[in-house]
Amino acid sequence: MAPRTASRPMRSLMALGIILVGLLVWAFFPGTDHTIKLGLDLQGGTQVILVPKPVKAGAEITDDQLQQTVTILRQRVDSLGVAEAEVTTQGSGSGAAVVVSVPGASPERLVDLVSKTALLDFRPVYSLLPGNATVSKGEAKGTKPVQAAQPDAAFQTAALALDCTNPASYAGGTPDDPTQWLATCNKTGGSKFVLQPAFIKGTNVTSATAALQQQGVGWVVNLGFDSEGANALADASTSLSKLPDCSVGGASPCNAFAIVLDGVVSSAPRFNEPILGGTAQIEGNFNADSANDLANVLKYGALPVTLEAVDITSVSATVGGDQLRAGIIAGMLGLGLVMLYLLFYYRALGVIAILSLALAGVIVYLTLLVMSKTIGLTLTLAGVAGAIVAVGITADSFIVYFERIRDEIRDGRTLRQACESGWLRARRTLLAADFISILAAVVLYMLSVGGVRGFAFVLGLTTAIDILVAFMFTYPLTVLVGRNSWMQRSSKLTGLGHASIEKRGPVGLSETLASKRRKAKESTEEVSS
Repeated sequence: MAPRTASRPMRSLMALGIILVGLLVWAFFPGTDHTIKLGLDLQGGTQVILVPKPVKAGAEITDDQLQQTVTILRQRVDSLGVAEAEVTTQGSGSGAAVVVSVPGASPERLVDLVSKTALLDFRPVYSLLPGNATVSKGEAKGTKPVQAAQPDAAFQTAALALDCTNPASYAGGTPDDPTQWLATCNKTGGSKFVLQPAFIKGTNVTSATAALQQQGVGWVVNLGFDSEGANALADASTSLSKLPDCSVGGASPCNAFAIVLDGVVSSAPRFNEPILGGTAQIEGNFNADSANDLANVLKYGALPVTLEAVDITSVSATVGGDQLRAGIIAGMLGLGLVMLYLLFYYRALGVIAILSLALAGVIVYLTLLVMSKTIGLTLTLAGVAGAIVAVGITADSFIVYFERIRDEIRDGRTLRQACESGWLRARRTLLAADFISILAAVVLYMLSVGGVRGFAFVLGLTTAIDILVAFMFTYPLTVLVGRNSWMQRSSKLTGLGHASIEKRGPVGLSETLASKRRKAKESTEEVSS
């Protein structure tokens, strides 16, 4: 019985068109990045080696502290919006080092982010003293914080003597004692603060996110606190919001609180009203980077050790770029040979295969671009290799389908029927082969790390796209072409000519069983007549 013909191949093509348009809009939506993120081996980046030191002098560094440090640093690095970043440890105990490798990040920003190590705390501002806007530039290690249990005369004298024009005064690097008063500078050295003991510790912060203001222009940082922090925030905001505004040389105490990291003031917002819900919003002259950096500091500020950057290396993308160029040339050469083979062997059907390959390439590119924007996918050399390998998998799908069509024609079916019945037989083979490839990619992804994981991810992704293209483009387009009267005449150019089917091809080299039976039947009829 002849198989049921495809009723609506246009429906699959239209559905695929909608998917493609959706991907195009998503990938190239105005105001967003339109490039795929590249890995450290392709675009270069920064590698920083950090030496951990105990918070308290003479204490030992444990493996648990190192693991916690790696986890927090990885969260900080991931917050930069990059993938394929690596945070690893070398050695153990007090002799260990932490290596951070991040593609695309500037050395200054990366070092500033990962070397902030102190215990984070929130302190009421007692007074804001004059600073010096014209500060000197340069690298300097932090000095010991000016602290005292009470704001006595000695403390006041030390606070007045604190020179915020000296980079050492605002370089940080030494944790402060949250139970004592603190005199310190902000992180630019432009302001000097006298701060009361902390009312909230960094461990009380449960969430911190940067966001655009809902009303107005600019960025804000939204904060969430645990129950202990929420109660402390309610008490502090109630009392501090009643105080006069903070200003240089003005009222003391005043209505601001300081976010102190590593003994240095990161930000000093004001309480305008009591905050009773356990959430708060910090406003200021933030841009996207500064708001995200402050949010990251608030989320991941409390490290169990201090970190000192001992080596900063910029990784060049030159070698990776050369390898990428060679890989692309090899891939294009291989793809060209595959296309020539398909055209030579399958003629008109080969054109469908080439269109399918081109469409699969476009969908892979758009999908990688969308994933780069949404989940931070980063393309590495290993991922490029996975995409090139998938070209062969996609070509296999066409060959399986087209050979099934030839088999059906050999069995006496018309081209229109062969396109349908051949697909019913081919899709089982196609799904089984692609399922094995995806299963292998999933297992490899789960058990591997680094570049091998990128290879497995791209291989699995492109194999899934192969299934999409085969079901929603190759098959319906072949069915439509098979209904064309020129194709049904089976000339040589169609790739389905009688000579091609009977004498060429993996199956055509030897007659099929059905052909033998048909010829045997014809011979018997001739003898009988």
